[in-house]
Amino acid sequence: METTAASSITIAAYPGCPPRLLRTHPGREDYAAYRDSGGYRSLTAADELLDDVERSGLLGRGGAAFPMAVKLRAVRDNGRRTDSGTVVIANGEEGEPASIKDRWLLRNRPHLVLDGLRLAAAIVEADRAYVYVSDLESARSVETALSELDAGALGAITVAVWTVNPGYIAGEETAAVRALNGGPVKPTDKPPRPFQSGVDGRPTLVSNVETLAGLPYIQQHGSTAFSSQGTPQSPGTLLVTVTGADRPPGLYEVPHGLPMAELLALHGVSSDQVRGALLGGYFAGLLNRDVLDATVDHETFRRLGSGLGCGAISLITDDCPVAVAASVLAYFDRENAGQCGSCFNGTAAMAAVGGALRDGVATEEDLTRLRRWSVVLRGRGACATLDAATNVAASLLDQFPQSVQHHLDDACRTCQLGAFRADRPYAVEEVGQP
Repeated sequence: METTAASSITIAAYPGCPPRLLRTHPGREDYAAYRDSGGYRSLTAADELLDDVERSGLLGRGGAAFPMAVKLRAVRDNGRRTDSGTVVIANGEEGEPASIKDRWLLRNRPHLVLDGLRLAAAIVEADRAYVYVSDLESARSVETALSELDAGALGAITVAVWTVNPGYIAGEETAAVRALNGGPVKPTDKPPRPFQSGVDGRPTLVSNVETLAGLPYIQQHGSTAFSSQGTPQSPGTLLVTVTGADRPPGLYEVPHGLPMAELLALHGVSSDQVRGALLGGYFAGLLNRDVLDATVDHETFRRLGSGLGCGAISLITDDCPVAVAASVLAYFDRENAGQCGSCFNGTAAMAAVGGALRDGVATEEDLTRLRRWSVVLRGRGACATLDAATNVAASLLDQFPQSVQHHLDDACRTCQLGAFRADRPYAVEEVGQP
């Protein structure tokens, strides 16, 4: 399947891998079409489905790749222990500017997400659920989907759409809980984590919408079919957003373990063009041409000292990696919540060095400080924003030492022709429909 949206975004499934999350038919999928494809099946044994999710090896698709079954079981057990009831949040607040997968699912396959939300709620014995978004078109799509449902289609749960202002930190799980509890959309210190005490003090499952969208497939086809694609450590398919290389953005459903060379071919980019990549949206930082030897799975990227994260891969071709890193660090400086001194001051300091390095005015002492900050500031904030900034700083220094040296000498030929500058590097502003 390959189509081009009106907004010039390529939507495609990997050849020979029947799509599970994307659709072969254009346009938004309505209730009748989704139900006719086998959706909203009755669930007679939630514990059996939980066991099947565990056997499937489904990992979270929001970035952390945490086992979904472990998360489900923890929320269910805490709810039973406290006798307080549980809550489920479908997290569609896609804070990574270089990712479009969640918006695409919510706009085009809202019933797949709602079906997964229904199943997760049944497993954890929740009576209340939320679809948490900032994208207004996604919110309208889900509201329309809810209005299409027959009585009882979602079982015993009530579902509401909760809309917040967009921001990098808005999708962090404690920020979502805090917003739903009437507070600001900012992360909180942990513990407690939402699975312990979340919305109204109840154990709360906060799950990325793509993760939830995997549950109906497991219910319909079973764990063995789910893991027939992918690798033993990263089973199943995933949605990958590819940007950069002077190409329209692409959203691809591919099996975990796909060689990067094949992903590049699907996107229409030659390996010879690629200097490196910005991975996991912005969180995992930069990787040099070693990215070409990778396969698209969590274990391979970890071995390379990077991460797959939310599946957003921004290719660096004609742009200078120093200038790209400087723009990302400046973004983190603007987007941090402003409530942790280490993050507020740390992102500002790293952004200042990044900008000075890009502009050819940094010193060796600046780089020494940047390297030290990239180590000592890890883990100091209430959320992962500061860790993301340290990942970008450390990976720039480790992966592109020659480019860094050229900038120390103010001799980067790429930047002399016009340095890369972007408020939201590789951002995908429009999603559209296939």
